[in-house]
Amino acid sequence: MNDELNAIFEAIKADPQNAEYTKQGIDPLYYVDANATILVIGQAPGKKAQDTHIIWNDASGKRLREWMGVSDDTFYHSGKIAVLPCDFYFPGKGKSGDLPPRKGFADKWHPRLLKAMPNLQLTMLVGNYALRKYLDLKSKDTLTNTVKHFRDYLPEYFPLVHPSPRNQMWMKKNPWFEAEVLPELKRRVQDALK
Repeated sequence: MNDELNAIFEAIKADPQNAEYTKQGIDPLYYVDANATILVIGQAPGKKAQDTHIIWNDASGKRLREWMGVSDDTFYHSGKIAVLPCDFYFPGKGKSGDLPPRKGFADKWHPRLLKAMPNLQLTMLVGNYALRKYLDLKSKDTLTNTVKHFRDYLPEYFPLVHPSPRNQMWMKKNPWFEAEVLPELKRRVQDALK
């Protein structure tokens, strides 16, 4: 990690908003590399990811890598894929899954980290929180409609549903996702990795 990225990492840890995590010895979880050509923006690390210090280290991550058509080694070790969640800490459990990322967190830290990645060619927005953060969506715009019309947001953003196993029913109801969206995603990922 270069000096600037290291300084940002330390600033995130020192931020009073994150004091409770830092006090417990929990570091912010994200991957940034100056050589990255692909950026995955998701919601927040899950508990397993936070405990193992490996982002997307769960069933959702396995499915995401399948959707992208990349191996674990490429995802984690190529230096070509960066990951910026909308919050760098596990937000806790809610009634129907993990709690949402904290408001304002991405606004505070993403711009500085994005500047450190000048070679990005593909930015994947994974799940509703990332879509709402980065796309100028109206309240009536649904996740399904946004993902179905993914070409409207290219080449800057590639919107995706969250790969959680909880979305299995959504995928069954929307067969166009596997038929149309995933082949295009794989193609663009491969192009960006070259």
